[in-house]
Amino acid sequence: MNYRLVCRLLSIVCLIIGVTMVFSLPWAWSAIGHRTDENFQQFETHGFLGLIYSILLSIICWAVLWRIGRKAKGDLYRREAMAIVGLSWLIATILGAMPYLLSGSCNQLSVRLFDSQEHAPQVYGDQVSPLSDDQYALVQSLVGAGARGLSKENLSEQYNAKVLMLTKGEGPEYPFDQVFDELRELPHWRGALIEPDEEEDAPKDRRSNYRIRAVPMNIADAIFESQSGFSTTGATVIADLEDPVCIPHCVLFWRSSTHFLGGLGIIVLFVVILGQGSAGKALMRNEMPGPSKDGSHSRMQHTAWMFAGLYCGLNLVLTILLWLLGMNFFDAVCHAFGTLATGGFSTYNTSLGHFVQADPVSGAWIEYVVIVFMALAGTNFTLLYFMMIGQGLRLLDDIEWRYYIGIIVVVTITVMTFGMVYDDFIIDPETSVVTEFLYALRYGLFQVVSIITTTGYGTHDFDQWNSFGRGVLFLLMFVGGCAGSTGGGLKVIRHILFHKILFLQLEKSYHPTVVRPLRLGGKPVDDPELQTNILIYFSLILVLFVFGWLSVVTLEPDSTWGASEEHIEHKLIDSATAVAATLNNVGPGLGIIGATQNYANFTWWTKLLFTALMMIGRLEIFAVLVLFIPRFWRSR
Repeated sequence: MNYRLVCRLLSIVCLIIGVTMVFSLPWAWSAIGHRTDENFQQFETHGFLGLIYSILLSIICWAVLWRIGRKAKGDLYRREAMAIVGLSWLIATILGAMPYLLSGSCNQLSVRLFDSQEHAPQVYGDQVSPLSDDQYALVQSLVGAGARGLSKENLSEQYNAKVLMLTKGEGPEYPFDQVFDELRELPHWRGALIEPDEEEDAPKDRRSNYRIRAVPMNIADAIFESQSGFSTTGATVIADLEDPVCIPHCVLFWRSSTHFLGGLGIIVLFVVILGQGSAGKALMRNEMPGPSKDGSHSRMQHTAWMFAGLYCGLNLVLTILLWLLGMNFFDAVCHAFGTLATGGFSTYNTSLGHFVQADPVSGAWIEYVVIVFMALAGTNFTLLYFMMIGQGLRLLDDIEWRYYIGIIVVVTITVMTFGMVYDDFIIDPETSVVTEFLYALRYGLFQVVSIITTTGYGTHDFDQWNSFGRGVLFLLMFVGGCAGSTGGGLKVIRHILFHKILFLQLEKSYHPTVVRPLRLGGKPVDDPELQTNILIYFSLILVLFVFGWLSVVTLEPDSTWGASEEHIEHKLIDSATAVAATLNNVGPGLGIIGATQNYANFTWWTKLLFTALMMIGRLEIFAVLVLFIPRFWRSR
């Protein structure tokens, strides 16, 4: 192993991360513009300083690694290339986590609330204490207000409204002041509730408000969020994206920027900038998704330039379209990054559903545009290049793309049919059949494309769909986009080859003397190792899925699912979808990590397990697993 050469090239990765963080700094100024619905007029000091410290740390890492490897000699072989790819993603994840930690970003409030129709449990680890309806109404009002909180007068109004809703019009049993005092005397709540003027350095709009303390992200949270961005998974541990006190806009922009880097590929960007000759070929072979990446050295750099150019161009076009449809520049850029990277990070808690709720007409057009660009992002970028130069018919000639579109059409029709039968898409009970069909088509198509491309955006809470529809979406997580796209998952081409290999083996069972070559698109596949590689890959995915599932079920306490038996019964299903969603880089799953939920409630060791699964899924297993083989690091 040429350690000096590995260190020298890894130093450039550190520099790329640091330079990219610079583009997030301007968003600390509110004058530049924040989210579409936000009017936050304060300079985000904590976010700005957190990014500055992170940039300095990246530069220090660059300097140290560059000094170690400055006298490196020799060529970059396959072993060094695999080490660089695996370690570069590890370094990017750690450096990318620094802005969350150093800015004091928060992932959730210090309470977790569950079923609002019952006496709500308040959970701290394994300790559960039920709250009365009045106490729960007060807590829910504070949670809804976020880290900014509410003045006493506004809190009292919110409290009365919540109690009326919970008691179905009966009203509060006790006055506001009495309930608040009782709540402060309960175990753990003394440190959770913050009275006005307790924090002198708090922004002015918080100093007169009662609020619940926000919990800063720990190391596991920050690493999870960072890897989720770079691996384009889109899973999050941040419960409230819309509160700039919890996560500043400049850090929120960095969060989306990790999608941009991850979708493009850190190593692809590396090859575009530096070339690296045969080293570039070795590096890209181990990072770009898909079963094969053959070609000459010059051809490989041309491929990197083509991929980067198309990727940046599509991001620019989508940003402009979203801006024209009503998003401001901040939202348009962040959602373009999330779409073309097939990542799914949004700037709102309800994802793209926020825009549908704010303006149904423009929101519908935003959905249609995002559907098209998600489908493009899940397509092999080589085919998009041919389409751009006027050879669009090559799309129809490509067997993987035909299957990819076919799966989308068939699954959408299936989901629509069952959804309409079970009334999953009814918005208004008096909606006509035609309107219901259009809603079903839009929501069904959007969610199917979002899952198969592993983007993970949501405009409809698919966790409320019928069991068959949710089961179909779960299976769709294991399909993925096309090879050579930014999509995750197993890839459509692997499924095609796997089924062809399976049928050939079945035929041999009753015709052992028949010798039939493996064909793809009418042409024989000459690679003798391909069949073995495909079968090994599917086997490893199955092993990792089962291992991850059993680990979560065994290690994660029942309190994560709440105190009621009804929630705990969902543990097996929720754990399975969480593992599938992280391993296949999808993001949302079912249950407590559904379309409107997040991963914040999991314990730190489970979050680190999910982080490892996301990285393994993005780098397609081997580039990560070899790092744990001692013989891999020994000298030749």
